[in-house]
Amino acid sequence: MNAADTAFILIATALVLFMTLPGLALFYGGLVRARNVLSVFMHCFAIACLMSILWLAAGYSIAFGGGNEWWGGLEKAFLRGVTPETLTGTLPEVLFFAYQMTFAIITPALIVGAYVERIGFGFVLLFSALWMLVVYAPVAHWVWGGGILADGGMFGETGVRDFAGGIVVHETAGLAALVIAIILGPRKHRTTPPHQPGMVMIGAAMLWVGWFGFNGGSALAANGTAAMALTVTHLSAAAASLTWILWERIKFGRSSLVGLVTGAIAGLASITPASGFVGPLEALAIGGVAGILCQEAVSLIRNRLKIDDTLDVFAVHGVGGIFGTIMIAVFEAGSWSAQLGSLAIVGLWTVVATWVIVKLVALITPLRVDPETEADGLDMTVHGERAYELTS
Repeated sequence: MNAADTAFILIATALVLFMTLPGLALFYGGLVRARNVLSVFMHCFAIACLMSILWLAAGYSIAFGGGNEWWGGLEKAFLRGVTPETLTGTLPEVLFFAYQMTFAIITPALIVGAYVERIGFGFVLLFSALWMLVVYAPVAHWVWGGGILADGGMFGETGVRDFAGGIVVHETAGLAALVIAIILGPRKHRTTPPHQPGMVMIGAAMLWVGWFGFNGGSALAANGTAAMALTVTHLSAAAASLTWILWERIKFGRSSLVGLVTGAIAGLASITPASGFVGPLEALAIGGVAGILCQEAVSLIRNRLKIDDTLDVFAVHGVGGIFGTIMIAVFEAGSWSAQLGSLAIVGLWTVVATWVIVKLVALITPLRVDPETEADGLDMTVHGERAYELTS
């Protein structure tokens, strides 16, 4: 065990949990109508709790067990055989478990943005549970757990390069969000503006800070790779924020606070897979393009395809993660076949598995709330609480 590495990943683990609670909850909560903000908080908090238990029970073993190239098995279920002295690299394995648990929490939580304001709470919990075990954990094994897409797997000695989750986190969450949005159909009040842009900014700022643990911590050591990953993460977010509001100014004649902070999230998602493989100039290029690319993806999904991915999960996270994964090959830090092939394999599995899970869960618990509940808001009708005294 290395004490410096251990101390660093202890901090990184706290930072990544901070991304979901309260960062993502506030970011998403500010974007919805005032009568739905508590339901968003409920989704994020409950998912964090449920994923933690399931990661202990089976998720960690599926992702990082020693099974085979496709499946990690259940030999480490409930951390069987893991003690404080057991190591993963230079880290206590129980710390590696905890760090990876925070990724298993935020990935299904990202999907929340696609279905807020019209989803059944029971559906959220059951879907998230099955999706993490069937989609997220196996994909994590394929890419990070020595599976079929890693070095020595399907693509030979040089497998896919995904430093912190462009494929494992952002592609899977983005595509799952798109599938659910299509199946759910649009909201009745889809043109309602964000109820609290200030809350959106606070949440985005927390996500930005937490992302240092997300990307920097993925080095799994307190070293130069971690330092560079942290630095390029920051630069990409900054560049994407500025290009997003510049493109807004060109198109609409004004720049918005929500646009500024959404640009940062696009830059963060885009640099995630590449953060351990590129330098500052490449990070500026990735972020600069992401601010425009993801904004155009929002317009395409919303306005041309008429898909109500409520908070633009696919356009920002999905497109960003896929773009960053491809840029690894562009900058010659990974092979084209491994990057594109892995995107295709994971994308196909995610779409098919998500569709099946949605249909199965909908047989057990309602997918969508009734029209009256949707109109009145989920806070009071579903949870019996409200964030504000509403006057209209």
